[in-house]
Amino acid sequence: MKTKIIPIILIIIFVIIFFIFYKGLQTSNIYTPNNITKKDIPYFKVKIFDTNDDISSKDIFKSNKFYLMNIWASWCLPCREEHTYLMKLSEKKNIEIIGLNYKDDNKKAKNFLAELGNPYRLIFSDKDGLIAIEWGAYGVPESFLIYENKIILKFIGPLTEKSFNEIQKFTQ
Repeated sequence: MKTKIIPIILIIIFVIIFFIFYKGLQTSNIYTPNNITKKDIPYFKVKIFDTNDDISSKDIFKSNKFYLMNIWASWCLPCREEHTYLMKLSEKKNIEIIGLNYKDDNKKAKNFLAELGNPYRLIFSDKDGLIAIEWGAYGVPESFLIYENKIILKFIGPLTEKSFNEIQKFTQ
């Protein structure tokens, strides 16, 4: 009798463990953050792209004006995809585009802008990626719509027609 109980207990334990793992695989664990944040922009001091001049965030972002802070790099393929939308937005008078060049080589970044055009009013260098971390970026590209020193929208990944239209709605 004892020899039959041990295999039955092992089978029951195996079935319970299998059921737990099976249920765990069916549950999605993909994190999708909220795109609307209404959070203050972080304070930072940074080097202006291709210079040795420092500038602080307090000197860049003014009240009652829309800004789009775009984190990009020349080595980033999705950054190329979104560039046409940035160029369209740069033609608008009611928004200024600020670039944060992320972990990039200055020469390659200059070539990228010479090839595709420069939509940015101002570009910062983030050689070590710390400023992007302060902004809460997950990678490149990412964009933050800013108004009155608050992040009002966050776009993870390249800008698309949908996000372009959403930015235009907010900035009209």
